[in-house]
Amino acid sequence: MKISNKYSLLIFVLTFLMSIQKISNQTDTMTTTQILRDGETIISSGGIFELGFFSPGNSKNRYVGMWYKNITDKKVVWVANREIPVSNTSGVVLKVIEPGLLVLLNESNGRIIWSSNTSRPVKIPVAVLLDSGNLVVKDANDDDQGNYLWQSFNKPTDTLLPRMKLGWNFITGLEVYLSPWNNSDDPSSGDSTFHFDPSGYPQLVMRRGSVVVFKTGPWNGLSYSGTPNLRKNPNFKFGIVINKNEAYYAYELLGSIISMYTVNPSRVAQRLIWVSRTRGWVIQHTAPIDNCDTYKVCGAYGSCNIVNSPICGCLDRFLPKDPKGWDRADWSAGCVRRTSLNCQNGDIFLKYSGIKLPDTQYSWFNESMKLDECKVACLKNCSCMAYSPLDMSTGGSGCLLWFKDLVNIRELSKAGQDIYIRMASSELELQGKNKKVLEVSLSLSIGIFLLGLILMLYLRRRKKRNHRFRTGSRPGDNYIDRDNKKSRDEDIELPLFDLYTLTKATNHFSINNKLGEGGYGPVYKGLLKEGQDIAVKRLSRDSLQGRDEFKSEVICIAKHQHRNLVKLLGCCIEGEEKMLIYEYMPNGSLDLILYDPMQSAVLDWPKRFHIINGIARGLMYLHQDSRLRIIHRDLKASNILLDSNMIPKISDFGLARCFGGNETGANTSHVVGTYGYMSPEYAIDGHFSVKSDVYSFGVLVLEIVSGKRNRGFSHRDHHHNLLGHAWILYKEGRSLELVDACIDVSGYLSEVLRSIHVGLLCVQQSLQDRPGMSAAVLMLGIESLLPQARQPGFFTERDAESSSSTNTAKSENQMTISMLEAR
Repeated sequence: MKISNKYSLLIFVLTFLMSIQKISNQTDTMTTTQILRDGETIISSGGIFELGFFSPGNSKNRYVGMWYKNITDKKVVWVANREIPVSNTSGVVLKVIEPGLLVLLNESNGRIIWSSNTSRPVKIPVAVLLDSGNLVVKDANDDDQGNYLWQSFNKPTDTLLPRMKLGWNFITGLEVYLSPWNNSDDPSSGDSTFHFDPSGYPQLVMRRGSVVVFKTGPWNGLSYSGTPNLRKNPNFKFGIVINKNEAYYAYELLGSIISMYTVNPSRVAQRLIWVSRTRGWVIQHTAPIDNCDTYKVCGAYGSCNIVNSPICGCLDRFLPKDPKGWDRADWSAGCVRRTSLNCQNGDIFLKYSGIKLPDTQYSWFNESMKLDECKVACLKNCSCMAYSPLDMSTGGSGCLLWFKDLVNIRELSKAGQDIYIRMASSELELQGKNKKVLEVSLSLSIGIFLLGLILMLYLRRRKKRNHRFRTGSRPGDNYIDRDNKKSRDEDIELPLFDLYTLTKATNHFSINNKLGEGGYGPVYKGLLKEGQDIAVKRLSRDSLQGRDEFKSEVICIAKHQHRNLVKLLGCCIEGEEKMLIYEYMPNGSLDLILYDPMQSAVLDWPKRFHIINGIARGLMYLHQDSRLRIIHRDLKASNILLDSNMIPKISDFGLARCFGGNETGANTSHVVGTYGYMSPEYAIDGHFSVKSDVYSFGVLVLEIVSGKRNRGFSHRDHHHNLLGHAWILYKEGRSLELVDACIDVSGYLSEVLRSIHVGLLCVQQSLQDRPGMSAAVLMLGIESLLPQARQPGFFTERDAESSSSTNTAKSENQMTISMLEAR
């Protein structure tokens, strides 16, 4: 029902008159004590929110809750009786009773099921559902908009709505915090809570019981230090308020969008935005993101970097406190300074950049101090371990001091901050000595070798030009196979680019043109003078991969043309430079989009299924339709490139092996590839075959469906990797729970389930059980009965400690590794 009266925001009102009268659109209040029965709804005056009874998920229990009115994908943003469900709503009503309590009442027996904790009686209490989503109880004669007897904004469940304050009122002692649902069928409080913690300098904290599992790092005026993806946005503004009366975090919408901040049962906080065009919720921001967000994962003075393996390392000039434990991937003891502090004899501060600032539970701050004043204040106190500017929105004003060991540090690729850490003065002396030695060494090296280097390069270039003139050939024509004395037998006919052209095209290999870096070396974007975009893969002199991989890449892909293989345009071989030139892929590699919580929503299900099929067809071509049978040996998300139409292209053939005739595999003592994608028989016994690639493809399929990495995957109910999790869901008939939460698959259920099934068939423990790629392509393309999948490879549950080490000892960008191992 919808009521209009002198309160423009008033939807429903109650009075405590002794007699019940009819509702009139002209009256100021409702003269009935009844508000809501099951089957009815209350709508805010602006039609934004709706209040009513509902049953969550597959549950038959009934609750009073609130949700957005015109959203098809209904997400409940508040629940009244979350801890006390109602199984039979006959006779159950929501009403106001003396002395102004909002109650869920069973009229048949007079039992109060749920009640607000209104603090004071009033003469004419009314309940109002505001357009903000705040359900309030107030005095009908009180025009003060903030003078509420009770409000739902002070008792949220799992959702922070715009203008709701997450934090503390120091006058009343009230704390407003979020508590996620227990699960999708049960809105009762789980074991986790999400707080605005004002101790020290404020930060957001996720707790499981009394144990801290995640902290955002301190507020820096722009965002929280550990959440660089939370940045300025034209659709909403956010910030914190700290004064003697209150401390809280809040946000406000600037446009007509619908957005909310919620904590799901998996203890992940997410910013959701409703997109009318796709009629679905899009995840704009997520925290925590990965294992480096686990609180104190690297201990004191340890720094977490998700792209390293292992992920934990000590800050520069620090050493592991427990080296043996460190070798076992037990980083809890953290690190210690290699030179102990000596406050009486004088300490110094060294600058560390690009990090998430440490936990500020034991900190002090001053908003008006300058950075040099901050340094002096910290230096005078022997307990002060570090200092940093407080507010980055003003360019770095204010002062923040730390007074205990620094924990919860991680390296950030972007938007990291500077911190000045207290060190022994001898560290500065050692740094000065090393700098002098380096300067002298460099000067001598330059003085001795510069003239010779210039002369050598001149003679080499002159020799190449003479070679072209005498023979009419190009340098490098015989390079590919000269070791096997088969100079032109392979008939590669690959165009040769000169170094000058590529240097100019890439703006002298500018860092601004750098697209990424793998085991081979850096990759740069280039623009030829004809206007063609290219990607230049430049062999690094420090690369573990070299001439053999270069030859393999050229031989395996030079003459192969397929829609789902990256196109090799040419190569460059001049002096020590070895480069491969490819067509440029504007959408980059699949992993950069798939695992990014901000961008993964771009990959809706049709795009993901299209990518899965494209990879399958490209791999089938390599295995059976190409001139030579090719086993890729390093198929992974970072080696799948996406063109402007999101068509997938298999790339990076540096580790590939070619076979002729009926050969389908071989053995090796040099195991190469990427952990998480290698098949059991290859990783353990060194046996690789086309079925090794099939296994890697299966892993990739499950990652594309779930949006999660196989390595590093974690789940609160077990310690399996992604394959194990998918296998458990498959056996229990719950495979749809594997699907990435940011995509809508309601119209594609058969495709989704078939993709998961095919993925599990491809990762089976026994290679004989895995289908060939032609069979996999067929199974993906037609509706047919598929064979039952068997247990996947590496399906062994890890205990909690080993799970942590297994999950964290990885390379987030999945760079190729090489490992010498006897079979």
